[in-house]
Amino acid sequence: MRNKNNLAYILLVLTTLFWSGNFIVGKAASTFEIPPFSLNFYRWLFAGLILLPFTFKEILKKKDYIFNNIGFFIVLGITSITIFNSIVYYSLYYMQVISGVLMISTIPVWIMFISSILGIEKTNKFQILGVVLSLLGVLFIITKSDLNVIKNLAFNRGDLIMASGMFAWALYSALLKKKTYEISQITLLEVVIISGLVFLVPIYILEMNFGNQIILGMPFVLTLSYVVIFPGLASFFFWIKGIGIIGANRAGVFLHLMPVFGSIMAIVFFGEKFMIYHLLGAIFIVAGITLSNKKIKKNA
Repeated sequence: MRNKNNLAYILLVLTTLFWSGNFIVGKAASTFEIPPFSLNFYRWLFAGLILLPFTFKEILKKKDYIFNNIGFFIVLGITSITIFNSIVYYSLYYMQVISGVLMISTIPVWIMFISSILGIEKTNKFQILGVVLSLLGVLFIITKSDLNVIKNLAFNRGDLIMASGMFAWALYSALLKKKTYEISQITLLEVVIISGLVFLVPIYILEMNFGNQIILGMPFVLTLSYVVIFPGLASFFFWIKGIGIIGANRAGVFLHLMPVFGSIMAIVFFGEKFMIYHLLGAIFIVAGITLSNKKIKKNA
């Protein structure tokens, strides 16, 4: 059991490292004017094509099971592939990487909250308080600790959109553990990718019609290679595997590493600065996460 847990810990650390790198590469993509929705579309198109030879037989074998649960798989695909990943790349056109990774670090709290709403897990008073504190932390970052931002509704577009992405990923993670699956983890990933791609196609076409064309060159090739292999295939597989071993709540705790990895890389590669509102937001977020993981002691 210990060895199995250790494997989960290693996989989840690598997942957060690769996902942190996804923010860095996503920010770099914005400087090279790589269209965000097109990048996300090709990321999952190539990931799906790579997985297809390894999953095709099982998909055919389990086609009845897949079709009987297609609505559920579509929700998983939309929340993770279509919405969340598109939002990350789009938001980074307008926001700092540090702000993005700090906001994403609150996802474990929202997983617990959504799990409670859906009746997957019970929520205690500490977790409710943790949700409130984490939300305050996000507000510090979105408003940059300036009440005039709220008064004048002068929010950064990227910050607001990233906030919606948090809930999409939290819903995906909560739903992921709601069911037991009759297909392997790699086939589950393929089905989720295909389901999400179906709804990503019209967004990709719309982006192209607005004149946002991809320029084939080394920046695009390197960017696509990274996002397909590491935060795409490896991280999604590692995340599903990790949740399968230790559960969504405990796995979600590893997302706390993202602000560390992401902030360091943002400072090194982009010269971003860790501002006072980042610090204030981080304090509330850490307090919220800590309370969310606190258990109520039962009387003997």
